[in-house]
Amino acid sequence: MQNNNRKIFDNLISRTKIYLAVIFILLVVIIIQNNNFFLPAIIIYILIIAYTYFANNKRKSEISETLQDLTLTVDSTAKSTLINSPFPLIILETDGNVIWKSSKFNSEFINVDINNYIDDIIIESKSEIEKRENKNNNNNLLFKQITIGKKMYTVVGKFVNSKNHDKRNKKEYMIILYFLDITESIKLQEEFNNSKICIGIIMLDNYEETMQLIDGEQKPQLTAQIDKEIYAWANESNGVLIKSDRDRYVYVFEQRYLENMKEEKFSILDKIKEIDSKKKVQFTLSIAISNEGKTIKDKYKSAQAAMDLVLGRGGDQTVIRENEIYKFFGGRAQEVEKRTKVKARVVAQALQNLIKESSKVMIMGHTIPDMDAMGSALGIYRLVKSLNKNAYIVRSNNTSAIDVFMEVLEKDKEYENVFISQETAEENIGEDTLLVVVDTHKINYVEDERLLERSKKTVIIDHHRRSTNYIENATLTFQEVYASSASELVTELLQYVDEKVELKTIEAESLYAGIMIDTKNFTFKTGVRTFEAAAYLRRCGVDIIKVKKWFQSDLETFNILAGIVKNAEIIEKSIGISIYDEKTKEANLICAKAADELLTISDITASFVIGDLGDKICISGRSIGDINVQVILEKLRRRRTYYICWCTGRGNDNRRN
Repeated sequence: MQNNNRKIFDNLISRTKIYLAVIFILLVVIIIQNNNFFLPAIIIYILIIAYTYFANNKRKSEISETLQDLTLTVDSTAKSTLINSPFPLIILETDGNVIWKSSKFNSEFINVDINNYIDDIIIESKSEIEKRENKNNNNNLLFKQITIGKKMYTVVGKFVNSKNHDKRNKKEYMIILYFLDITESIKLQEEFNNSKICIGIIMLDNYEETMQLIDGEQKPQLTAQIDKEIYAWANESNGVLIKSDRDRYVYVFEQRYLENMKEEKFSILDKIKEIDSKKKVQFTLSIAISNEGKTIKDKYKSAQAAMDLVLGRGGDQTVIRENEIYKFFGGRAQEVEKRTKVKARVVAQALQNLIKESSKVMIMGHTIPDMDAMGSALGIYRLVKSLNKNAYIVRSNNTSAIDVFMEVLEKDKEYENVFISQETAEENIGEDTLLVVVDTHKINYVEDERLLERSKKTVIIDHHRRSTNYIENATLTFQEVYASSASELVTELLQYVDEKVELKTIEAESLYAGIMIDTKNFTFKTGVRTFEAAAYLRRCGVDIIKVKKWFQSDLETFNILAGIVKNAEIIEKSIGISIYDEKTKEANLICAKAADELLTISDITASFVIGDLGDKICISGRSIGDINVQVILEKLRRRRTYYICWCTGRGNDNRRN
């Protein structure tokens, strides 16, 4: 009899058992209070148990019918397999009432509080049901991946219409949940991903120039010390390192070690810089790593492309090409000015040939052009005219940064038809047109992206560190990070073409102004080549006083800048941060000037000024110390909601996004 009672209660669902227990306790309390209720209480409780058992059997009968509907075309063996499934299975209603559990479900989660997980799944299931009913979607499957204890499961849910509808004829659902253990497959997938091959290329920056400054007897010792540090670093990741040239290494390792390298921020960069050459010469590395590509050859090509990007940014940093995204580490050393002018001569000859082979030349700078963009554009214009070709400069409607200069330039009748609108340029560009882009190399920063798409021949002349969204497939690229400005690069090119270029005074002054503005009056990022270019322009008749007058601030602007500097906050005793909260299209220029002013204060080595352009926020960053504001602002740039300008002591990097 006792065993039969156990079977009866075992067949009841868990929630019903709780109800019966509560009723039993209440009846016991009533009997204690009044013994006359003893017999009626027993009769009532027996009737309740009988009704509950009857209702439970009826519910099971409905479940059986539902299972038969689900497996109508399946034979009895398949039905038995469903009920006695080898994986955890549970049937419940959308109100959380558990109808049935498989034996595997009970044994699988015997030591786990599964109710919280079930509640979350029910909530998500209700939301999914409502979405699909609104879209009349007949696909009634739910897939969800969850972690229970130390295992991971894919939960497959099947929605089934219940026969119990309310008076409003609202659909009710039962949910059949299958728990598929994917722990091992996840581990195998992780192991597969971790064992993937990564290809790295390591290069010593400016190897030839650096070694020329070191005594002969020191060279073998320093080279051996550099090799020792790099090989020791590679051994930490059980990688294979091959020295393919005097300044170049190929590095092969597994993906599993890449995260550790990121956490350490590629400590090898600092170790190499700490090597003492006793000649005040600092060695730096450039590292490019890629895990993209189906074959090792594809990954090597991807790493080579990433290395071009690193070198274009000035070296002393690591770039990782992963999931079609570039990630940068390092970049704190100052660029070393190159001593050879061979590249300038080669580029000048190539540019000259491209101009001669073209029917006309269009010159384009960046949006909201500054003096460097305009000066370098005018320098290229004069070069083209010297080669007896027609040249045009694509002009922006927004030239507020150089309004005074443009007023002076427009008084010269020669330039009446030189400046053309974007629409005119798009209408007249042809297959035989050469497009020269100056002072930028970024696709989303040029005056007109559509010109890039239509151009068959494109030349890039720029001095900024290379960004990830650079112009690809350019016919000729002259991008030198060591240069102070694009105007300096153009001035060099003018000196090495075969035809003698006679710069007009206004053109020479514009080039000089471009160099002067980007070097902050020859104080930042100024090398020997910078002064040589300035000297050449001075011989062309530059009036320095006249140039300075172009950029004088009025009293109102000066007061605004003074207010921004006054309200600045100093962080970590060396970083100045301020805000310009007036909504104006000129906010970017004011923020840039204010950031420059902050750097004139003692002990401040980096400055950030935030402004409001109305539709977006602008941030101008400047640095004359070890802080690389480019690395900081690049992280913000990925959000694509900021107008960003940065400039460092290692380079006057005025770039906006």
